[in-house]
Amino acid sequence: MERTAAGSATGTDARGGALAGTGVLLRFALRRDGVRLPVWIGALTAGTLASLSSFEQTYSTDADRTAIAKTLGSPAGLAMSGPGHYLDDYGLGAMMGHQMLGFVAVLVGLMTVLTVARHTRMEEETGRAELVRAAVVGRHAHLTAALVTAALASLALGGLLAAGLGASGAEGVGWHGSLLYGAAHAAVGIVFAGVAAVTVQVTQHSRGASGMALAAIGAAYALRAAGDVGGGALSWLSPIGWAQRTYVFVDDRWWPLLLCLLLAAGAAAAGYVLSTRRDLGAGLRAARTGRGSASGLLTRPVGFALRQQRGLLYGFAAGLFVLGAMYGSILGQAEEMIEDLAELREVVRQVGDASLAESFAATVMIVVAVVASVHGVMAALRPRAEETAGRAEPLLATGLSRARWVGSHVAVATAGGVVVLLAAGLGFGLLGAASTGDAGVVPDLLGAALAYAPALWVTAGVGVALFGWAPRATAAVWIVPVYAFVVGYLGPILDLPDWLAELSPFGHVPRVPAESMDWGAAAGLTAVAAALVAFGIAGFRRRDLETK
Repeated sequence: MERTAAGSATGTDARGGALAGTGVLLRFALRRDGVRLPVWIGALTAGTLASLSSFEQTYSTDADRTAIAKTLGSPAGLAMSGPGHYLDDYGLGAMMGHQMLGFVAVLVGLMTVLTVARHTRMEEETGRAELVRAAVVGRHAHLTAALVTAALASLALGGLLAAGLGASGAEGVGWHGSLLYGAAHAAVGIVFAGVAAVTVQVTQHSRGASGMALAAIGAAYALRAAGDVGGGALSWLSPIGWAQRTYVFVDDRWWPLLLCLLLAAGAAAAGYVLSTRRDLGAGLRAARTGRGSASGLLTRPVGFALRQQRGLLYGFAAGLFVLGAMYGSILGQAEEMIEDLAELREVVRQVGDASLAESFAATVMIVVAVVASVHGVMAALRPRAEETAGRAEPLLATGLSRARWVGSHVAVATAGGVVVLLAAGLGFGLLGAASTGDAGVVPDLLGAALAYAPALWVTAGVGVALFGWAPRATAAVWIVPVYAFVVGYLGPILDLPDWLAELSPFGHVPRVPAESMDWGAAAGLTAVAAALVAFGIAGFRRRDLETK
């Protein structure tokens, strides 16, 4: 610690400079993320190429493209997609830049933020950074290795996107535009890696640092949306807006990406400067001291678990309310939009005999439910994070049993899943009622959202089962929501076999409000979820606890 303090004072390491050991840490980071980052990059690339394929099938004629361009030209459509300039010549390439670039850029930002926080603040939080710095490692080595790792991941994703789109041979998707499309994603990823380099200096907890950086992504998306609806000035305050204003496959402008690179360099430089103004393990913002005595709820396992997860719950509830509201804002135009698109009309009508608006609501509800399941996965895996951080050991050394400790987190995860679904259904219903003029859609869409609660519980149950019996493989639970999205949302468009959807818990949920509620299926999914949780808790009681 004395050596670290000295390094803090001078900004350099006495034995090798501030960047000593960066190469070793970079190789270590790439090895640790040998599965995580390829999964991120592969999923984003596959999702982008699958979307291009779905665009080719859904909007196969000029009339189809004109119809969807007219719909997306509304204020709600521009807020959801991107600037209206893309709509002037709405080919497949313009669709990718308009509808996909801003959405995927948010996910790329999420990938790089989590990567930087994982290799910097989390290393300090767990005490590993202090051990590593006992060797010949410079003060800036950790941050540099994390930034280079995030940048390499962004560039690899950009390269794969460019190669995949360029080789697709789709009409209007040339190699020049494909290179710009990939570069735009890489630039946005590098920008938010720089933003994370700042936030990890502010707070001493990785969750807080990630949350602040994710809030910056949300603000960037909101500025982009507000700017595209208005005069466009606000979009120039957002790196996502800069990426979309390359007008890829339309004008192919490279210069807006220079703004991304300047912001990334400035943010990274600020991160380096701020890192010299704090001690190892501490943040620039001092942690608040708690109350002198805990409340009655906080002394109970469920109350303590809720306290630990309330930030995650609040964030997902607010985000899903906004997501539901965005879909609700175009619900009144759904019939007109779908009626002009033969392919999409056929897909939506497969849902049931209800109206096109109800079928549209049931179709997009799967997207809302999959996003809500991400909360369930993160909440169910919280015990694993507590275990690896060494905070579970002192709790379990008291009279608290392993079953009660894990069960408390499971209770928060399952109840939280209901809360975030209610928030999504409420946002969908309120804006849907405003756009359709029918207040009756509010209870219908609340019920449609809650119908997915048992599927969310099964997803969380898979996470608990992996935690109990294969804790090092808990990341595999992410396959469940990703698979649900692919077969549930893209499956009808790509004409995938129905039996693939039935392998997902989401495939057994009725498409309310287009279909009636199936209480038997809900009871079956609930029973499966309970069995998975019991199985996971039994495994946790039998295995050794990972200690520090």
